[in-house]
Amino acid sequence: MEVRLERIGIEDAVKLWKMQVTAFQELYDRYQDTETSPATESVDKIVMRLKQPFTYYYFIVADGIAAGAIRIIDKHESGTARRISPVFVMPEYRNRGLAQKAIKLAEEKHGCSDWELDTILEEKGSCYLYEKMGYCQTGELKVINEKMTLVFYKKN
Repeated sequence: MEVRLERIGIEDAVKLWKMQVTAFQELYDRYQDTETSPATESVDKIVMRLKQPFTYYYFIVADGIAAGAIRIIDKHESGTARRISPVFVMPEYRNRGLAQKAIKLAEEKHGCSDWELDTILEEKGSCYLYEKMGYCQTGELKVINEKMTLVFYKKN
């Protein structure tokens, strides 16, 4: 399967937003996280991020189909880590290694070291993915509600 990252422009904000809501709906239903869930974000928040000079949104394109997306925050400042927030794959394209390939491609584009991200501690598959890719837990946790805790990762 050919996988590539395709930069997202402001003209694709609605498409990106619809995909994001769909991709994160299952997690929202499970954890009822109204504070941080990408499923509850507005299209206006997506547009605002797309206008940020340090935000890079990419579609994860698999065999010509937009199967997900990844957002990279890269301020191009020495001593400032790059951040993945969020990365997602549409339900029908999961378990094909697309998130892993997308992260590798993002690291190739933006630099292989000094990265950070967070994920849901209770989602063991996500934690396994990031740890397999060399990300290490920082020890920082943030309890969102009684069902969900965020765990923070770094990769140097």
